[in-house]
Amino acid sequence: MLGDIYDIVSNPQVLFATFSAIAVFATILTASTMLFQRDRLASRIKTVALEREKIRARERAKLVDHQKRASLRNEAKPFMRQVVESFNLRKALADEKTVNKLRMAGYRGQAPLVIFLFARLVLPLIFFVVAMFYLFAVLKLQYPAITKILIAVVVAYIGFYAPNLYVSNVVTKRQTSVRRAWPDALDLLLICVEAGMSAEAAFRRVSEEIGSQSVALAEELTLTTAELSYLQERRQAYENLGTRTGLEGVKSVMTSLIQAERYGTPLGQSLRVLAQENRDQRMNNAEKKAAALPPKLTVPMILFFLPVLFGVIIGPAAIQVNHAMHRN
Repeated sequence: MLGDIYDIVSNPQVLFATFSAIAVFATILTASTMLFQRDRLASRIKTVALEREKIRARERAKLVDHQKRASLRNEAKPFMRQVVESFNLRKALADEKTVNKLRMAGYRGQAPLVIFLFARLVLPLIFFVVAMFYLFAVLKLQYPAITKILIAVVVAYIGFYAPNLYVSNVVTKRQTSVRRAWPDALDLLLICVEAGMSAEAAFRRVSEEIGSQSVALAEELTLTTAELSYLQERRQAYENLGTRTGLEGVKSVMTSLIQAERYGTPLGQSLRVLAQENRDQRMNNAEKKAAALPPKLTVPMILFFLPVLFGVIIGPAAIQVNHAMHRN
């Protein structure tokens, strides 16, 4: 019995027929599965579209929430306004450059200017009082009183320029965010313009799409869209955008838009060239930062890596020398 089973199993013809039947059955099963399988491409495209709309709605909600918080943060108190008007700080401490710098930082209107001037008046006094208390009551240094007062005056001087430093820091961060997202915004603007959209519709569409990358740029484009709608001269709206950002790349694009408005020149080719230039500029900035890393890493390597390296290399030799000296 076992011998017959062994002869059947070891017979090449039987094995060939068995494997052929299995292969034919697998082929038929695979073909039938492909024929009866439903096309899920439409449902997948619909799912992707719904997910994209959810992402857009979430980013728009973030942008609206950021604008609301910024508007609430920029509310000036009545006593601040009264102090600024009493000391006539607008003429003493504010000029056109100060207002433009606040706009570049994203602080628009009269309320941020009032808060800025109030801070420049109050912070030196606060810094001076805190420094005097710390020098005379806490530290109790063995210095003459006039020296401590001079130190407090220096601290008050720092407090006087602290608001300027804060605004400059905000401007730098805002310009960095706008500079990184500007080439992508130009690509979107180029697509909208070549699709036949007007300038207002193109700016509105780009402001909705670019909010996920740069909230600052989305705010500026939204404001430009509003200015294009109500200003008498569209040129002024473009110039305002370049002034608020303070970036040469944005100003060059605005100049092209002004020329296109004035002379009727084609805008698509100019935007394509400017988008490529801004993209190359962004890559050059990244390469500059990468090239600046070796000099910046030199001092940390000398301070932290070399002592450890010397300890690892010289440590075993010092231990062996110590053991040899004890043996002798």
